[in-house]
Amino acid sequence: MVIAFVLRGVATSPEQDQDTHKDASEAVLISADSQRAGVNVQNCRMELCNASYGCCLNPLYYTITLQGVQCHHWINVSLESEGVVRRICWQHGELNIPPSFGFLFDIDGVLVRGKTPIPAAKTAFQKLVNSQGQFLVPVVFVTNAGNCLRQKKADQLSHLLGVPVSQDQVMMSHSPLRMFKRYHEKCVLVSGQGPLLDIAQDLGFCQPITIETLREKHPLLDAVDHDRRPSVLYPSAVELPKIEVRWETNLQLIIDVLLTSGYPGNPYHHENYPHIPVLACNMDLMWVAEAQSPRFGHGTFMVCLENIYKKITGKDLKYEALMGKPSQVTYQYAEHLIRAQAAQRQWQKPIQTLYAVGDNLMTDVYGANLYNRYLQENSRKGSKSRVQAKVAGGRGSAALSQDDETDNSWENELASAAAAHCRSVLVCTGVYNPHTEVPLDPRDSITETAFHGHRDFRFDPGLVEPDHIVPDVNAAVDLVFQLENFAPN
Repeated sequence: MVIAFVLRGVATSPEQDQDTHKDASEAVLISADSQRAGVNVQNCRMELCNASYGCCLNPLYYTITLQGVQCHHWINVSLESEGVVRRICWQHGELNIPPSFGFLFDIDGVLVRGKTPIPAAKTAFQKLVNSQGQFLVPVVFVTNAGNCLRQKKADQLSHLLGVPVSQDQVMMSHSPLRMFKRYHEKCVLVSGQGPLLDIAQDLGFCQPITIETLREKHPLLDAVDHDRRPSVLYPSAVELPKIEVRWETNLQLIIDVLLTSGYPGNPYHHENYPHIPVLACNMDLMWVAEAQSPRFGHGTFMVCLENIYKKITGKDLKYEALMGKPSQVTYQYAEHLIRAQAAQRQWQKPIQTLYAVGDNLMTDVYGANLYNRYLQENSRKGSKSRVQAKVAGGRGSAALSQDDETDNSWENELASAAAAHCRSVLVCTGVYNPHTEVPLDPRDSITETAFHGHRDFRFDPGLVEPDHIVPDVNAAVDLVFQLENFAPN
């Protein structure tokens, strides 16, 4: 943060001011040849002490860089005389330096493994809050999980990390569905785990139905499990917010809905293509819990659904939108939450850089790098871009067009204040194995031995190359503070 200001006072020279307070521990010292650590003042240096009085100096212009200051005091800068004269006052407290960056933290594999906290996480977050428990920088927890409400996840994080976390800091894989308002009034089939109806209604959906409800209304459709064999609902869209429990039932009934245009129980009509919209959240092929090796994620369920649909119809399953990391819309929505936090704290400085901390090359790193590429392209174009939930591969896309019933004011807010960079920081406490190499030739990924990304995302070696690799989240926080020259006490 750079501030230009004029200091006005009664002293005739910095040396006189130094002499006046030479016996006081609260002295503020300014000297052109001083090498003292502190705030850069052009060719001078200012040492900040426990001063509760105004500075008494000659009228001089200075440009002060406030980042990296080691101090235990608030700095208040007030404007006087039509913006020409500015006053710096010191009062007891902590240094208030508006940050120009924010954190996007993954949860599983970065902060916890299953329900077990990773030791470095608590240490890291003690550095991110002040003595009142307020975050010193904007922080959003971006997880591909989707089996609970945001408030429950915030409560879990607060308990695990020992810092207060609000639901506005939590972004689940399904959170961007809030912007898909054209589906909120429609009957939507919801597949996944957790309190699905509560989650769907919290997102704005007015007529959600679950797989279990559909099975009860059409008992003859669920025939795989013999023990479960044996009023009409007609879904107009399918939502996949989280990994399912009984895959055979969910796969069967979702295929029924897709091949009957939302009228399960009717004969299949293969000519109904494209099918009714599918909005999928969480593309993780695998994730880590307490087990020593990764477990199936929701992306594995999607692989099954895609292949069953293509085997039956000979056509590709199409997605209206893919949400959760690494999709662009996820990071765009996360940036929106970061800016909302900064505005709430009245931090006027624009957020220029997002640091995405994760453990998965194919979701966290790929997504952050993909979003950084989008930001760079946006910067080069020099124009506002519309909110998009598009995939990188081109086989399918989900862009919110001008005809979509979206909230344009929210959309414009996203486009008008985009960050300049999104940096990927990879930790070694989760999915990532530092001993596994990623092939440099994209053709090597055909066997899927390295690329675990979704079908609709092309493998690009540059997108799975992290900007930084660190041992754990605590090291990630230290690294970012160093890169940003940010040194809170």
